[in-house]
Amino acid sequence: MTAGVEPARVAELAARERATYRDRHPASFTAWGESQRHLLGGVPMTWMRKAAGGFPVVLAGARGARVRDIDGHDYADFSLGDTGAMAGHSPEPVVAAVRRRMEVLGGATAMLPTEDGAWVAGELTRRFRVGRWSFTLTATDANRWVIRIARQLTRRPKILVFSYCYHGSVDETFVVSGADGKVISREGNVGAPVDPALTTRVVEFNDVDAVARELASGDVACVLMEPALTNIGIVLPEPGFLDQVRRLTRDHGTLLVIDETHTFSAGWGGATGEWQLEPDAVTIGKAIGGGVPIGAYGLADDVADRLLGDRSADIVDTGGVGGTLAGNALSLAAARATLEDVLTEDAFDHMTALATRFTAGVQQTIDAQRLPWSVTQLGARTEYRFASPPPRSGGESAAAEVPDLDDLLHVYAANRDILITPFHNMALMCPATTEADVDLHTEVFAAAVTEVVG
Repeated sequence: MTAGVEPARVAELAARERATYRDRHPASFTAWGESQRHLLGGVPMTWMRKAAGGFPVVLAGARGARVRDIDGHDYADFSLGDTGAMAGHSPEPVVAAVRRRMEVLGGATAMLPTEDGAWVAGELTRRFRVGRWSFTLTATDANRWVIRIARQLTRRPKILVFSYCYHGSVDETFVVSGADGKVISREGNVGAPVDPALTTRVVEFNDVDAVARELASGDVACVLMEPALTNIGIVLPEPGFLDQVRRLTRDHGTLLVIDETHTFSAGWGGATGEWQLEPDAVTIGKAIGGGVPIGAYGLADDVADRLLGDRSADIVDTGGVGGTLAGNALSLAAARATLEDVLTEDAFDHMTALATRFTAGVQQTIDAQRLPWSVTQLGARTEYRFASPPPRSGGESAAAEVPDLDDLLHVYAANRDILITPFHNMALMCPATTEADVDLHTEVFAAAVTEVVG
C-alpha cells in the first residue's frame, strides 16, 4: 500500500483513463504530433508537456472559468494558467483596457511611462505595504533584480531560501536541504552556472532554529520566501514563524523579500496584507495582468531611498533590469483593469468561499474513505496531499508525493471535463468560478477515489 491505495490498482485505472483520453482527443493528439517538427517537445513552452494523459490538449478558446479544446471539450478550469489567469480568462475589463490601449490610444510599448504605471504602483502599495514599485515581465525577473538590489545594499554574496520553494527560474533557488543543512542542487536542475552552495543557503520551512543558524553566518543578503509554500503542495506557516523570520532578518541586517506570485490567492493584499507582514521587498507576477505578461517588485521606502542614494548603483543603465518591454503601456493598462475592476475585495470573498466549498468536498471524500490524506486551503487556492497531518515543510511534502496517483487523478478529471494544475494537486478559483464547477469536482473526485480504493 502507498498512501492508502494499491499501486497495481492505480496502474490499472491509469491505463484505462489514458486510453480514454487518447480516444477523446484525436485532434489534439494529431496537432501535438505535427508540432514536434518545429516546436521543442511539440509545445511552445516545455512545461506544457506535463500532461497526465501523455500529451496536452490544444487550446481553442477560453472565457471566465472555462477552457475549450480543439476537440470541442469544455472544461471547468481550476488550473487557470497555473495562477496566470487567476482573474479568469479574458475578463471584460481587461479586454476593454487592452483594446483601448491598442486601438484608441495606441503605443503598446514606447519606452515611456504612462499614467497607468503610477496608478498600479499606488494600488500595489495599498495592498502589499511597500511604497516604491517597478515593473518587469515576469516574477522571475522581479526576483532576480531584488536579489541584485539586496547584494548591492548589503555587500553580501548569498541568499537564503526554503527547501522546495518556488521563485520561477532564478538560478539560486533550485536547491533543497540535505543532511546537516547541506545545500543540494534540486533534482532535474538544468545547466546550473555554478554550484548553488556558492550562492545560496537553504533551510526547511517552519524551522526557526535553522534560519537563525544560517543567518548567523553574516553572509546572507536577503531571505527570499513565499510566506506559504505553494509549489510542493501548500505548506502553511506555523504560528509565530513569519514573525520570527522577520525578527531574525532585522537582527542580522538581512533584507526580507516576500514572493507573492502564488500567495496572492490568500486575499486582496496577498499573504502580506492578510497576515500583516512587514517585508523589505515584495515580488509578484502572473495574476496582476489578467493574462497579459507582467511582473513587479516593490521596495520599502527606506530600502528604495538607500538604493537611489547609492552612487555606485547604476540602476538607469548598466544596472537596469527588465529589458525594453518591461513596464510597457499594454501590460500596465491590463494590470490597472485587473486590480481596479476584477480582483477586487468582493471578488476575493467570492473566490475564497468557493475554495472553502471545494476543500470541504475533498475532505468529505478523504474522511469517507478513511485515507491518510489531507487538504489545505490558502484563500482562493486549495490543494490535497497524500499525507496526514499536512506536511509542515517542503521536505515532508516532497516525501508525500505519489506521482502515479497524481497522474491518475489528473487524467481522470480531464476525461470528465475538469482541469487542475498538472504539476501537483492545486485548484484555484477565479471570479467567474461557480458553485456548480466546484460541485462537479467534488463529484468526480469522489468517484475517482472510490474506484482507486476499490
